[in-house]
Amino acid sequence: MEFNSNYEQKIMTDLVSYERNGSIVVIAIENGAVNALSQEVRSALWQAVERFDQDDVARAAVIMGAGRMFVGGADIKEFGKPPLEPTLPELINRIEVSTKPIVAAMHGVSLGGGLELALGCHYRLAMPSTKLGLPEVTLGLLPGAGGTQRVTRLAGVEKALDFILPGTPVTEATALTLGLIDRIGEGSVRSAGITFANEVLSADKGARRVSELPKPAPDRDAVAAARTRLGKTAHGQIAPFFVVDAIEAATRLPFKDAIAEERRLFLELMQTPQRAGLVHAFFLERKVSQLRELSGIAPRNLSTIGVVGGGTMGAGIATAALLAGYDVCLIERDESVATAAQRTIDGNLAAAVKRGKLSEVDRENLLSRKLLCATNYGALSEANLVIEAVYESMDVKKEVFARLDEVMKPGAVLATNTSYLDVNEMASVTSRPGDVVGLHFFSPAHVMRLLEVVVTDSTLPDVTATAFAFGKKLGKVSVRSGVCDGFIGNRILTRFRGAADRMVLAGASPYQVDRAIVNFGFPMGPYAVADLAGLDIGFLTRKRKAADRDPRDIIPVWADELYHMGRLGQKAGRGYYIYQERGRSGEPDDEVNEIIARCRAAKGVVARNFGDDEIQRQYMAAMVNEAARVVDEKIAARPLDVDAVLLFGYGFPRHRGGPMHWADSQGLSGLLADIQTWAKEDEFFWSPAPLLERLVAENSTFSSLNG
Repeated sequence: MEFNSNYEQKIMTDLVSYERNGSIVVIAIENGAVNALSQEVRSALWQAVERFDQDDVARAAVIMGAGRMFVGGADIKEFGKPPLEPTLPELINRIEVSTKPIVAAMHGVSLGGGLELALGCHYRLAMPSTKLGLPEVTLGLLPGAGGTQRVTRLAGVEKALDFILPGTPVTEATALTLGLIDRIGEGSVRSAGITFANEVLSADKGARRVSELPKPAPDRDAVAAARTRLGKTAHGQIAPFFVVDAIEAATRLPFKDAIAEERRLFLELMQTPQRAGLVHAFFLERKVSQLRELSGIAPRNLSTIGVVGGGTMGAGIATAALLAGYDVCLIERDESVATAAQRTIDGNLAAAVKRGKLSEVDRENLLSRKLLCATNYGALSEANLVIEAVYESMDVKKEVFARLDEVMKPGAVLATNTSYLDVNEMASVTSRPGDVVGLHFFSPAHVMRLLEVVVTDSTLPDVTATAFAFGKKLGKVSVRSGVCDGFIGNRILTRFRGAADRMVLAGASPYQVDRAIVNFGFPMGPYAVADLAGLDIGFLTRKRKAADRDPRDIIPVWADELYHMGRLGQKAGRGYYIYQERGRSGEPDDEVNEIIARCRAAKGVVARNFGDDEIQRQYMAAMVNEAARVVDEKIAARPLDVDAVLLFGYGFPRHRGGPMHWADSQGLSGLLADIQTWAKEDEFFWSPAPLLERLVAENSTFSSLNG
């Protein structure tokens, strides 16, 4: 392979350095924050290895990262485009065939193509606190540059499956036990790499190629168990099954043929809609907080966070703030309730300790030094941001905001965690409406990643910027929303739940609907979700909206009957499903079907059959149609904001990219045609969104509006 010499020298200088230390050459990669293996970096590495092989003084080489990490992975911007030479598999093969030993010295992170690059080297070390992983499956792919083959030869089938299928990084200690690295380094990564290379030379070990290791022994039980497990957990994804196929191939094919099979599977996945959906989801997680309106706007300083209300949601918000390093002051109405809230927070933190997210010492410090539970609003006087999380009643919330307005210092941000209510109305009772913003957390607040930042008519730009900075500190995916009933997520939820209820009234069972939606990729169907949330939540929401309800709307009267029967869902042991005392999964109940049948008879509805495809199509069409209105009305700034909300707050299957991405992939004209067909029977519910009609007329897509 030949490259222009002038171009080579520039790349060698800017992205990959070559420096001899005695008989050891240090090849250092320096390509921005994540050292991505772009085509330019691959070319420069190729030239460095060529130079090393021809360097008569050099006897061994160390490849390392010059910045904060080894290599963060392949250049994701190249995905879906024609491969550029040298490809990563070609580069790794070039490194491996070198006749002189090459050591990979890793620090920070070594992910995806970065770890595959290291596996192509002859020896490997990782410094303390290094994270090593092959996350390709989370992008709808598999490691396509030898990762599945080399890991299986080093670790064996079962360990390779356990390492690659989750896509989550492991520590250097775990990598050592798996056989992926030879040692954990000491001192600086550079000195550790040079020391190891000198030891290899002293022992006269020479080049040691993973590709020349024997084929790993077959493990049919591990392979079968993995496929069975994925059948229950993959929710329609295909990349994990391809990973199993590639690992299994390592046990029956020579390395050259197994590598070719891995590459074939990789390239097939590159063409799938799932890969496109997962890459879209990956990028939108970064884009969603990049708002033009916040360009150049500095957030206000935050150190102390106030929370009013210590129920499940308030305690979760307080827990999230504590875990992010803030001082927290939580207000409850009396000492007994405040004590109960503190116990809830303690339990949340104890769970974090159990999961390895927090040490026991840190938990004790947070409770003793960072958390104050009080009953006097005056304790909030020094807080920079306060979030009310009280009962979902406008009167109650306005009373809280009036009191906060009295005690909070100038410049403090006043936030509400309301799920539906008008934040403008809450702001109106204060003397500082510009300081008011909605912060809609999702339960459990210290676990769920979505945060809707609800911007009122008066919210100041730096308050919005502060809300986004706060969300980032908490590790949330923050999405801007305008003010409307339910904001982005719950407004759309109301619509697609309405589609489900219409199908149930027309003849589908709630269990069939749930099954079809799970088969689409959601973790739970809408009626199982209702049981989880509590059927009282839906009943109270319907009651709140009753005065303004359009008479053409369809109310799930069977759900009201279940509520009045005390069948409130999981917490009552019965809802749509019957729950065993300690089990979370429920069993269908014939009594529910009988109740629904009586409701149909009362309305004169003759039940008809539904296929799963029709259920999925109507459910998704209702979601997309309402989402188009949300975007058109500027409640959501862009279609990608809708995708983020549904992905991170409502369990939308990540491999489908979000409802707007899914709609684009399906074709908007066909979706509109279906909606128009259904509108002939139910014009009220299925009226096409104007934005959807415009996009179809223009032969355009939702993605064209993402900017």
